[in-house]
Amino acid sequence: METTDSASTRIAVLEQVMAAFTAHDLDAIMEHFVDDCSFDAPRGPEPWGRRVTGRAAVREAFAARFAGLPDVRYEDGRHWVSGDLGVSEWTITGTAADGTTIRARGCDHWEFRGDKISRKDSYWKIVEA
Repeated sequence: METTDSASTRIAVLEQVMAAFTAHDLDAIMEHFVDDCSFDAPRGPEPWGRRVTGRAAVREAFAARFAGLPDVRYEDGRHWVSGDLGVSEWTITGTAADGTTIRARGCDHWEFRGDKISRKDSYWKIVEA
């Protein structure tokens, strides 16, 4: 059974990770992930997007996000946790290298192992003109 302290600790982790994403601080992000973590990107060749596994590959995927959206920010965050699962909602904003601006709501589904993240699964709304 999950304790309130465990849920509070995990919510604090999600808040810290969101702040680190906005700061583009890869070290601060990755300190919260287990070595064999995985990340499912919102885009990719499979129905789940593109999956990368392992700290080095996940870090590289996050670095690519920052390179592709150099001014990316995550705002309006809301987080909740139940057992080993968590959810974050946010608004992503940024400008792509081609000048295209992005503003969309999205969410992450998280899996925890202890107080570390073992999986991040990201979703974004598709915004159409």
